[in-house]
Amino acid sequence: MWAQGGESSGGRLSDEASVRRRRLSASLPERLSGLHELLDDEEEEGGGCPLPSTPEERHLLAEEVREVLKAGVLSDEIDLGALAHNAAEQAEEFVRKVWEASWNVCHFRNLPRWLQDNDFLHRGHRPPLPSFGACFRSIFRIHTETGNIWTHLLGCVAFIGVAVYFVSRPSIEIQIQEKMIFGAFFVGAIICLGFSFAYHTLCCHSEMVGKLFSKLDYCGIALLIMGSFVPWLYYSFYCHYQPKLIYLSVVVILGLASIVMSLWDKFSEPRLRPLRAGVFMGFGLSGVVPAVHYGFMEGWSNQVSKSSLGWLVLMGLLYIIGAVIYALRVPERYFPGKCDIWFQSHQIFHVLVLAAAFVHYHGISEMASYRMTVGECPRASSGVLF
Repeated sequence: MWAQGGESSGGRLSDEASVRRRRLSASLPERLSGLHELLDDEEEEGGGCPLPSTPEERHLLAEEVREVLKAGVLSDEIDLGALAHNAAEQAEEFVRKVWEASWNVCHFRNLPRWLQDNDFLHRGHRPPLPSFGACFRSIFRIHTETGNIWTHLLGCVAFIGVAVYFVSRPSIEIQIQEKMIFGAFFVGAIICLGFSFAYHTLCCHSEMVGKLFSKLDYCGIALLIMGSFVPWLYYSFYCHYQPKLIYLSVVVILGLASIVMSLWDKFSEPRLRPLRAGVFMGFGLSGVVPAVHYGFMEGWSNQVSKSSLGWLVLMGLLYIIGAVIYALRVPERYFPGKCDIWFQSHQIFHVLVLAAAFVHYHGISEMASYRMTVGECPRASSGVLF
C-alpha cells in the first residue's frame, strides 16, 4: 500500500511536471518571438534604448531566456532544479554578448544620471556598455562621443610620431639638452591627448570607470600646461637662471595644485563646468607674468620677433577661446538637438587644443633655433641646464 501510495504520489508529481513543460512548450513560439523583436528592434522615434541598459534589466531578460531554454530542452529524466543554475548563467552570457553587439544609441532622457552631462545634446548617446571591449568597439560607431574620441586619438598618434622623430635625431643636430626640454612638452601633450581619448572611449563603461578616467583626463590637461611652460621659460630666460628657476618652480606648484583639484570627486560634475574651465584658464594665464617680465627685461620691440612671442600669444588665444566655448556649451546651447553628433562645443574645444599644441611646438622650435644661433650666454658656466 505504501508502495502504491508512493507510486501514486510520484505519478502526480510527474504529471504536474509534464503539464508545466507542456504549458511552457506551448508558449515557446511567443516567447522566442518576443525576444527576437526585443533584440532586433530599431531605435524608436525620439530616441530610446530597446536593449537592456542595466545589469538588472539584463538579468531579467536572461531569466526569460532561461525559461525558453528549459521549455525546449527538458525531458522527463532531467531534473528542473539541477539545470536551472547552468541555464541561467548561459542565458545571461548569451544576452550580454548579443546586447553588447546590438546596442542602439539613446536619447539623453534615457541615460542613467551618471551619464547625463550635456542636456543640449538630445540624441545619439551611447547607453552604458559595461565591457571594455564593447567600449573600444564603439570607437567605430557614430554617436555623440565619436568626434571627441577621434580628434584626440589622431592628435595623440601625431604627437607620438613627432616626438619619436625629434628625439631620434642625431646629437650633432639636436643636443641631448634640447631633447630633454622638448621632451617635457611632448610627454605632457601625449599624456593629455591619450587620457582624453581613453576617457571619451570608456566613460560609458560604468560610473566608477567614468569617474576614474575623468580625473585622469583633467590631470592630463594640467600636465600639458606644465609641459608647455617648460621650453618657453627655458628659452625665454636662457641666460637668466634665477628668474627661470623661480618661474619653473611656480609652474610646478600650480600644476600640482591643478592635479589635486582634478582628483576631487565633485570636480567632474556638469554644474562645475565653469569652475573646471576657470581653473585651467587661470593656470594658463599665469604665463602672462613671466611674459611681461621678459618684455621689460629684454625690450618689447626686438624680442617679440626673436622670441616668437606672436606664436605663443596665438597659442594662448586658441586655448582661451576653446575653454570659453567649452564652458558656455556653444553652439549647442543655441541650437539644442542640432549638434548632437558633429560641431558640438567639446569637439570644437578638442580641435582648438590640438591647434594650440602644434602652434606652441612651432613657436618653441623657432625660439630654440634663434637661441642656438646666439651662442653661449655671457659668464655662463658650461654644462648648466638652468
